Amino acid sequence: MPPAHLRQRVLSGDRPTGRLHLGHLVGSLRNRVALQSQHDTILLIADLHVLATKPDGGVRTHLAANVHGIVLDYLVSGIDPAHTSIVLQSAVPEVCELKTLFEHLVTVNRLARIPTLKQMARDAHLDEQAMPFGLLGYPVLQAADILLARAQLVPVGRDNVAHVEVTREIARRFNNLYGEVFPEPEPVLSEVPALVGTDGKGKMSKSAGNAIFLCDDAPAVAAKVRGMYTDPKRIHADIPGTVEGNPVFIYLDLFDDDRAEVADLTARYRAGRVGDGEVKERLTRTLDRFLDPIRSRMAAAAAMPQVVDEILWNGTQRMRRIAVETMQAVREAVGLPQLRPPSVPEVH
Repeated sequence: MPPAHLRQRVLSGDRPTGRLHLGHLVGSLRNRVALQSQHDTILLIADLHVLATKPDGGVRTHLAANVHGIVLDYLVSGIDPAHTSIVLQSAVPEVCELKTLFEHLVTVNRLARIPTLKQMARDAHLDEQAMPFGLLGYPVLQAADILLARAQLVPVGRDNVAHVEVTREIARRFNNLYGEVFPEPEPVLSEVPALVGTDGKGKMSKSAGNAIFLCDDAPAVAAKVRGMYTDPKRIHADIPGTVEGNPVFIYLDLFDDDRAEVADLTARYRAGRVGDGEVKERLTRTLDRFLDPIRSRMAAAAAMPQVVDEILWNGTQRMRRIAVETMQAVREAVGLPQLRPPSVPEVH
């Protein structure tokens, strides 16, 4: 590991709208585990961001459980609290203060051009033409998350690169106006594209109901694999099947270590010499072998809830210290008044 003064700071995170799934594992978690050994890593559980698409609370009855569950998902995926600070966003009030300052440095038209915001509105069944201010300002809150930590690297999927660019623009604008305070963070893209969901219609997503979760037990995985999309033109097992874009074979390629068996199954599927049932049974066994060690670690970690609380407390307290330092520099740069207690005259 590089010396502390040479380590760049990395920030990424997740909204606690539910537990993490295989798409998170291959798309971001593995990347984060690799980065934590070389960098100062902060993982943000972005509970304030939940309100952008669920302003009525939506998941409020499950939010605390989701936060706890995501910490478990991090731990069983290889995130090491000795190298990664896990932070609860809403417990760092400075993020809202910084967001308020940043709102003056970006225009409504600039935010409206971000394509993912409209998609987020559609996914949340919100009117695109009457987008809530909170959703429009979603990238500004992200910028506050990133720049409050003074992060230099931000692991993201390709659909979120535009959000990081807004952060870079805000950092640049602030520095030009008030002096150098913030780095311009660089996006770090995962080499793995978004994992297709079990329905074959788009990327694996909690909201789309097409996800296999890290916390799913064996019966849940078996049921989801049985219902998976394959080749709709393949009515009988003796009809040659299409492997390209077929979620079953995409998952086998990612999670089955027996490359020879996968190659044989692929050839037989293309030739119409194996049924979907046999292929799905193979995938079920593969995923169970892959998930069993994760399930064991999950059970052990879940049996010690105080450990999760301690990890979240320690990570958040560290982020609070960073936040106080950042905001002191920000207030001095902007010229905001520093409030001091009045002097008390001496009594003779």
